[in-house]
Amino acid sequence: MTLKAMGKAARDAAYELAVAPTRQKNLALLAMADELEINEQEILAANAEDIAAARAAGLSEAMLDRLLLNPSRLAGMAADVRKVVSLDDPVGSELDSRVLENGLRLSRRRVPIGVIGVIYEARPNVTIDIAALCLKTGNASILRGGRETFHSNMALVKVIQRALAKAGLPAASVQYIERPDRELVSELLRLDEYVDMIIPRGGANLHKLCKEQSTIPVIIGGFGVSHLFVDVSADLRRAVDVIDNAKVQRPSACNALDTLLVHEAIADEFLPALVARMNSRQVALVAEERAFSLLQAAGASELRLAGADDFDTEWLSLTLGVKLVSDVDAALAHLRQHNACHSDAILTNDLANAERFINGAGSAAVYVNASTRFTDGGQFGLGAEVAVSTQKLHARGPMGLEELTSYKWIGQADYLSRS
Repeated sequence: MTLKAMGKAARDAAYELAVAPTRQKNLALLAMADELEINEQEILAANAEDIAAARAAGLSEAMLDRLLLNPSRLAGMAADVRKVVSLDDPVGSELDSRVLENGLRLSRRRVPIGVIGVIYEARPNVTIDIAALCLKTGNASILRGGRETFHSNMALVKVIQRALAKAGLPAASVQYIERPDRELVSELLRLDEYVDMIIPRGGANLHKLCKEQSTIPVIIGGFGVSHLFVDVSADLRRAVDVIDNAKVQRPSACNALDTLLVHEAIADEFLPALVARMNSRQVALVAEERAFSLLQAAGASELRLAGADDFDTEWLSLTLGVKLVSDVDAALAHLRQHNACHSDAILTNDLANAERFINGAGSAAVYVNASTRFTDGGQFGLGAEVAVSTQKLHARGPMGLEELTSYKWIGQADYLSRS
């Protein structure tokens, strides 16, 4: 099937999904969760093929971790789908309403966006997340995963198609572009006759390609350097635990900590404790000159001076940038200079500094005394996410159900004419 034919089929399916009752959409989602569990061995075998090919191709450990499926992760995927079932269906809900002086009752009602194209890399769980959220919100979707996840995604698409059939929904509700040809991405980006929104999930190069070539609105999601600032008032003992979690709990995630900013007044006391923990976790440190000398004196086992681009790097690995700053304003200046748009945090016991950081950070998610690792649809109670939007549009942070809807104005009256 050509991409244009896929677009037309998706548009036709979107019309059916827009009027599908919540009960029918939930039936498809429950069937999807069941099929993930029933077909566990088939999915894991397909994923093993992808992992073997990725290792042979020399992909990094961070990429391999993103690609990996195991029984625990599959169970989590099924649980996330069932969580989506339990959430309220936003389609048809009213945002607000009022009655004008002439008797016209005006309201805004949530509606599906229509057809959503998602281009993503490495993470096969994204296939299920997108399908689940789009189905719940009555949107058709066209998916294009990376070549490194081909076998995994083919197995997952079979699961989705079985679930759609069980619920009596059109197969074109969720379609997957099987050919990995790069030109098909460019073609999808220009399919504005049928596709209403493009969501790229991947690195900076993919985002740049979509912004430059798409004739369809693009919501950028996923990429961003994450920072954590340790203020002079922070509880230093507890701060180490939060930094450890933000960096080590899953270093390949887009919300993992990339750069640690430390108030210079506490550096002598704090950095030795940081070094002890990072050494035990085999985290490599990349530091500017002032921090470098203190980290070296504290016995950092893997340490180098930061280069020109290091503080603009999303590490996705056990590497952490470290820099000393003079105060919260200097920390915010660093965030502005180095692409802080995703998840950023301050550790402080000073309420004024906390509020200054919240208001000054231009990030989609800002935390006070918490790890950056919470920026996630499941953690936010959204069930799953299509992406983490780093733009300043209607959708910011984890994009759940409401972010996949638009609205229409509804006017109701008693045979009213305009005077």
